[in-house]
Amino acid sequence: MTDPVRDLTTLDEATARLLTVAGTLDDAALAEPSRLPGWTRGHLLSHLARNADALLNVVAGRPMYASAEARDADIEAGAGRPAETLAEDVRLSAARLATALSEVTDWEAVVELRNGVTDRLARVPFRRLVEVELHQVDLGAGRELEDLSPEFTDAENAFLADRFTGHPDVPPLLLRPAGSPALTSGRAPAPGEEPLTVTGAPADLLGWLAGRRAPAGLRTDGGPLPALPPL
Repeated sequence: MTDPVRDLTTLDEATARLLTVAGTLDDAALAEPSRLPGWTRGHLLSHLARNADALLNVVAGRPMYASAEARDADIEAGAGRPAETLAEDVRLSAARLATALSEVTDWEAVVELRNGVTDRLARVPFRRLVEVELHQVDLGAGRELEDLSPEFTDAENAFLADRFTGHPDVPPLLLRPAGSPALTSGRAPAPGEEPLTVTGAPADLLGWLAGRRAPAGLRTDGGPLPALPPL
């Protein structure tokens, strides 16, 4: 169940970890490739700063980004800045968003995100938490999916399973992360069709659903593991 107050506390902790890591990366380290194809570590930090400002727009009832092109241009423009400047941008933008979220009085308000997606304002802290946690792993600076808390991993697996629910290009799925609740996803099964069962460690399942890891640690029953469409 969504709990924005809890998520805000967890977000503060995750942001503090991110800022600690960002403070250890010098200009040379930021120019190195991240784990996301085509992006350096500098691109990741630039994205995290602009994402905080974009979510600040959402909280204020403004469009999240002026356009997809403007979003990409802003990330690119900020990626090559000095390490100290980038880290400070991440810190200040995160602080602006935290202040705005601390002043929310109606968590049930419906807000618009990218590409016309709508959600309850109560989900914004968790959405930001996902950005901070997964992109810290994407930095390739010491944090792995296995280091994420079980609570976060379970919540994100459930969130991603829900996002793929009903997708015509994803077969019916029964996801069984070890030690965590089972999840369903994919399109509705045809009459007589059994879902594909996917079993494995929660971190491996998260890596597959989020497009972060080859699914070598997952097992299937009922057919091969499908390639998931982009989120």
